[in-house]
Amino acid sequence: MKHYVIAGGSHGIGQEIIQQLLNSGHQVTCISRTAPSISHSALSHIALDFSQAAELPAIEGPIDGVAYCPGSINLKMFRSLKPEEFQQDFDLNVMGAVRLLQKLQPGLKAVQGSSVVLFSTVAVQQGMAFHSSIAAAKGAIEGLTRSLAAEWAPSIRVNAIAPSLVETPLSAKLLSSPEKAEASAKRHPLARVGRPEDIASLAVFLLSEQSGWITGQVMGVDGGMSALR
Repeated sequence: MKHYVIAGGSHGIGQEIIQQLLNSGHQVTCISRTAPSISHSALSHIALDFSQAAELPAIEGPIDGVAYCPGSINLKMFRSLKPEEFQQDFDLNVMGAVRLLQKLQPGLKAVQGSSVVLFSTVAVQQGMAFHSSIAAAKGAIEGLTRSLAAEWAPSIRVNAIAPSLVETPLSAKLLSSPEKAEASAKRHPLARVGRPEDIASLAVFLLSEQSGWITGQVMGVDGGMSALR
């Protein structure tokens, strides 16, 4: 039984990652504002809001992998964004991950071949209107991914996933009507938006030993949006 720490696992992609890990017989610690709607003897929960600079609790013992899932979708015209909104997106998406990884680095180092999964967005490489704040923050995540992968090799692997729009509570407003959902689906070559399991399956693979020769990568899971026209 391996031990994984999933930050932001109470909904959406994070909760799906937890479910898949539990189904594979692993122990999971979830750190999030609210507990996931999963009851399992191998699942423990630590209440914490990553949008606040709160002190992270200690997690004792070896850690086989960490996934940092908290994120934001702050879509506005550039001229309408306040500097503090850029800072809020950066604090949640980047500094939350930084604080968590600094805290858990000793536990990760205790396991040869441990793994970290971070989350970017298709909007970093694709370039999308109204995404300046979130793309700036997630661009920093891509830089952090490659830098840590180099610094922590060969003992800790670090990769990132760059999704397009996924059906989660975070994106509910963007998919709140059949018309919006259809328009979003048509923007993707595969003609649908993502599902949590689409992203979680890759995250679980990257956390596992099956991806033992993969590090420093940013992988798109975006229905073909970033590569196809």
